[in-house]
Amino acid sequence: MRRHFVCAPLAVIAATAACLFIHPAPAGSSLQQRTFDLTYTAELQEIPAGAKQVDIWLPYPQSDTYQTILKEHITSAYPTKILTAPEYGNRVVHIEVNEPSAAAIPVTMEFTVRRSEHPHNDFNQVSSSADRVAQPTDLQRWLEPDRLVPLDQRIREMSAEITAGKSSDLDKARAIYDYVLANMKYDKSGTGWGNGDIYWACDAKRGNCTDFHALFIGLARSAGIPAKFEIGLPVPADKPSGEIAGYHCWAEFYLKGYGWVPVDASEAWKDPAKRDYFFGAHDANRVQFSIGRDVVLAPPQAGPPLNYFIYPYVEVDGKPYAKVSNKFTYRDVGATATAAN
Repeated sequence: MRRHFVCAPLAVIAATAACLFIHPAPAGSSLQQRTFDLTYTAELQEIPAGAKQVDIWLPYPQSDTYQTILKEHITSAYPTKILTAPEYGNRVVHIEVNEPSAAAIPVTMEFTVRRSEHPHNDFNQVSSSADRVAQPTDLQRWLEPDRLVPLDQRIREMSAEITAGKSSDLDKARAIYDYVLANMKYDKSGTGWGNGDIYWACDAKRGNCTDFHALFIGLARSAGIPAKFEIGLPVPADKPSGEIAGYHCWAEFYLKGYGWVPVDASEAWKDPAKRDYFFGAHDANRVQFSIGRDVVLAPPQAGPPLNYFIYPYVEVDGKPYAKVSNKFTYRDVGATATAAN
């Protein structure tokens, strides 16, 4: 059965869209930096009697320009391997248990993370020349569909309507961002949300961060703008320690001659005062674990690709197994400000 979009008309977007006026972090200004201890606990429960092999995969954060893993430690009764999955470069902890005898298998990962604010919003520097910034070799992947983010005729036509009259990729991306904020509501009531299904996002007009960013990414890719999905854990800004209830995800889109631009549409919806900020910035209150959708692990899982990878994934004798609990806690080590370049 065909589904029909019921998103708000473009007139609504025009009435609610913010002006394309961004406040870049000027040279010499302070950028937020946060250092915290993070504990990720997973436990496989009620292992079936007679199981021959249990495989456990956990996402493992890595350092990059805006995130430094200062310390890392894994506690497990069984040997662990830290591998890199080839498609997206995600780090993966793999644990293989042959002839399991224990009733449960707990695993704890502990990290000290220093996370920096990531602004990339000095759009006066955007150039149409590809020579200014070396283009990533994997850009084509970020123009392709995902299982729940198809780029069919309906999505392409929708993207074309939203971006009509916009000549630059920057203006098109901002029009899409404003469209998402005008149409979506952050609402996790009931069921159906949280899968990152672009059709759900547009039809239901609500959801969580996966739904917001599925819509943004699909519309951007349909406009010829590479866009990628990133996922991790949010670190609450109002407490120095505590438990983290669940994941958070965000996105980046690529501007030729400028590079990857961070976006967090769901956080912008929650805090309208930061609407401009989150078009071109990520704050320091997060830790990234993986990127991409339709994720193949290392070693490859027997089951289908994962919709996204933040929670533990387990297979028992080659079949997905869902009786796995997880818990995330954090404790601030320090929060500082650093001078922007």
